[in-house]
Amino acid sequence: MKADNMADRLFRAFETLVDPYPLGEPGTPPRGLLPFILHFSRPVLPLLIAMSLFTAMVSAAEVLFFHYMGELVDWLSRAEREGFVDEYGWRLAGMAALVVIGLPLLTLLQSLVTHQSIFGNYPMIGRWLAHRHMLGQSLAFYQDEFAGRVSQKVMQTALAIRETVMKLMDLMVYVIVYFAGAMLLMGQAEPWLMLPLVVWLAGYAAIMGYFVPRLRAVSMAQADARAMMTGRIVDSYSNIQTIKLFADTRREQAYARDAMEIFMTTVHRQMRLATKLTVSLTLLNALLLAAVAGMAIGAWYLEAVSLGIIAVAIALVMRIRFMSNWILWEVASLFENIGTVQDGINTIARTPAVQDSPDAGKLRVTRGEIRFEALRFHYADHDNRGGHDDEADHDGEVEHVFDGLSLTIAPGEKVGLIGRSGAGKSTLANLLLRFFDLQGGRILIDGQDIAGVTQESLRRHIGMVTQDTSLLHRSVRDNIRYGSPDASEEAIREAVRRAHADTFIESLVDLEGRRGLDAHVGERGVKLSGGQRQRIAIARVLLKNAPILVLDEATSALDSEVEAAIQEQLYTLMEGKTVIAIAHRLSTIAMLDRLVVIDAGRIVESGTHRELLSRNGLYAALWRRQSGGFLGQDIESEREVRAEP
Repeated sequence: MKADNMADRLFRAFETLVDPYPLGEPGTPPRGLLPFILHFSRPVLPLLIAMSLFTAMVSAAEVLFFHYMGELVDWLSRAEREGFVDEYGWRLAGMAALVVIGLPLLTLLQSLVTHQSIFGNYPMIGRWLAHRHMLGQSLAFYQDEFAGRVSQKVMQTALAIRETVMKLMDLMVYVIVYFAGAMLLMGQAEPWLMLPLVVWLAGYAAIMGYFVPRLRAVSMAQADARAMMTGRIVDSYSNIQTIKLFADTRREQAYARDAMEIFMTTVHRQMRLATKLTVSLTLLNALLLAAVAGMAIGAWYLEAVSLGIIAVAIALVMRIRFMSNWILWEVASLFENIGTVQDGINTIARTPAVQDSPDAGKLRVTRGEIRFEALRFHYADHDNRGGHDDEADHDGEVEHVFDGLSLTIAPGEKVGLIGRSGAGKSTLANLLLRFFDLQGGRILIDGQDIAGVTQESLRRHIGMVTQDTSLLHRSVRDNIRYGSPDASEEAIREAVRRAHADTFIESLVDLEGRRGLDAHVGERGVKLSGGQRQRIAIARVLLKNAPILVLDEATSALDSEVEAAIQEQLYTLMEGKTVIAIAHRLSTIAMLDRLVVIDAGRIVESGTHRELLSRNGLYAALWRRQSGGFLGQDIESEREVRAEP
């Protein structure tokens, strides 16, 4: 037990030499290969240097062991049995000490640094820093990427960085120590024995020069193809309900198979190169062994070298022969990992489109006034969508979603935004949350430009319920408490009650047997109905209790009875808050302080429900036409009607 405890303490001491979760802002990684690798390697650089030193010492000890073995052959060939121990005893003891004590001790130190300090912590540092950076990416970035592809890049790249650095350092140490040692030992005995090694080295370099760049290119293509294949598979799993709803699994199979075939093409290219490489290296090593053995035997025949030198030369050549196969495949694997890192750079080393300014402070909301001043915004070239043809007019100029829109919402005012799909309602809410940056104008909250405050503090002061509620694959409690981590159990249950979610939460049970608030909701909340997800989202916002509230079709997924019950709680929730409510169902926002009708990025009407009805304009026409309270394409129809003479 004491030995086990001592071993555990020793392992623990080396495991904690580096923190796998470094503090401080991760920042955007540089795009150059070496700077990118260094960005994730700084915390372990001292340990990497220590690993290389121990590896060099182990390699030198092994070369010294070959030297001793040659001397031992010479001692045995010329010594008498009677006086052998007296003459060579101390030398044999030194050789035994090197083999039994020195080499295992050096190997232990090398292994502790390599396996306990570096092997697990190094890639975790990369995952931690990359994940934190990716969480700071803009919303537009994730609209253009597969979630599975991004996650795989983070995981693969972190491992590839470790493998690249450790393989490179191992290769440098082994090549320098072993090859230099072999040249030294053979050169001391007979300079001519160095010639096959020099010729072999030239041939080895030629083989590497031919195959490695080709393996590197195919490895990069393979990393990208693997990421695409994974992304397509994850996309299918994430949208399994849609796939089953439309009964189109064959199309999904074909969609995934196309990516798999592209991946297999890279695999076949890689394996063809592997076969050619193996045959070439085997032939070169066979020639080296034959040349060194032939020259060593010839030198012995001419009495130029001893039997010990022949033994050392052949042993070293056999060792180099085996190592050359290892080294070449390590080099191939090295460039495969370099290809993976370079591929990861394209995803990870992107600067977020929306960033806090260097001197950004925290938003302070005392009243809740919101001012949109002369907003100019378009999506083309803004969120990496590349600009769509339908966003440009006939003169080639970009058509803005907003081009000069201004709107002021007084502290505590409840404003409803109305308009057909594409009018800009949700875009206005996204701009308030600063998911995108403006091309012109500004948005002020209590006189503070939101571009000059931190995004985190901005969003902490805004509660939002969206139409498409997505929950985290965690417990109901964690989802409700998200954004309010310090909320008490009593406060959570009160929010659940006010959101009328207690009627179903208590009956929830997941596969692990967890119940009620402890039950997990599945990826994106798929185990719950749309209405249940919506009620949990409302409970989450109720608990957050932010001074500014944005409701984007907040009750669209609820049935009429539940909606009527929750409406009462929403009105309670709105008390003392500045509210922006977006709804197609006009009856849900008719009682707000002011209604703003937006069409094609412009405010066309504004006033209370009664004022807008009395004007008998666009809003009044929409109100009359909504028998069920839904707003479809009525704005377009009304525009056409009003244009008629």
